[in-house]
Amino acid sequence: MLLYGRNPVLEALPAGRVAEVVLARGVEDAFARQVQDLARDAGVRVRWLPRIELDQLVGTTQHQGVVAEVEELQWATVDDILDRAEASGAPLLMVLLDGVTDPRNFGAIIRSAEVLGAHGVVVEERRSAPLSPVVAKTAAGATAYLPVAQTKNLPRLIDQLKADGVWVYGAAGEAAQDVTRTDFSGKAALVIGAEGEGMRRLVREKCDVLVSIPVRGQVQSLNASVAAGILLYEMTRSRGKSGGNK
Repeated sequence: MLLYGRNPVLEALPAGRVAEVVLARGVEDAFARQVQDLARDAGVRVRWLPRIELDQLVGTTQHQGVVAEVEELQWATVDDILDRAEASGAPLLMVLLDGVTDPRNFGAIIRSAEVLGAHGVVVEERRSAPLSPVVAKTAAGATAYLPVAQTKNLPRLIDQLKADGVWVYGAAGEAAQDVTRTDFSGKAALVIGAEGEGMRRLVREKCDVLVSIPVRGQVQSLNASVAAGILLYEMTRSRGKSGGNK
């Protein structure tokens, strides 16, 4: 798989996922040295090509002058995420995506989840964007650190999580429960629905609580990835105030 963009490549090199790096001729010296130093430490070959050949190689001009050949991104398992939470000593914080098929939204949610301390992201098979170079680029390297798992049946997974004491919060713009006035201590999962459609009815009904973000402007809805970032921030802020225990 070809990975492009500066942050994704710089994150992938120390993680040992890169087979080769290609730099565009004319890229600034400081960045080139940074890449070459990391590549040397990782035992990875670096070669140079004209920028137009990089454009052709990845089919876009948005590569920022660097492309890496990496192993395919691998799906984790839900158990990997649960084990990660247990090892951290913090209550589980998981993000469940119900029909987020835009790769840029998917990548942005992964990035927010990693930055804000979630233990992993779960999507339903056949109702998600694949783990692609676009997802990896938008995630800005977060795919190297955060497990992203698939499940065959999201409603069934929610039932299993609830049986294990996980409180499931669904994001819904019309919900009466204000996210800023919600206690998110304890094990928690946040469900983000598809752009425009939101969560499916069955997924929505299985949530313990529906929460909304208070808005002040005339536009009454937010992009799915922006909403996920705000909700995750409020969840981690609430857990910090309560000490993370329920």
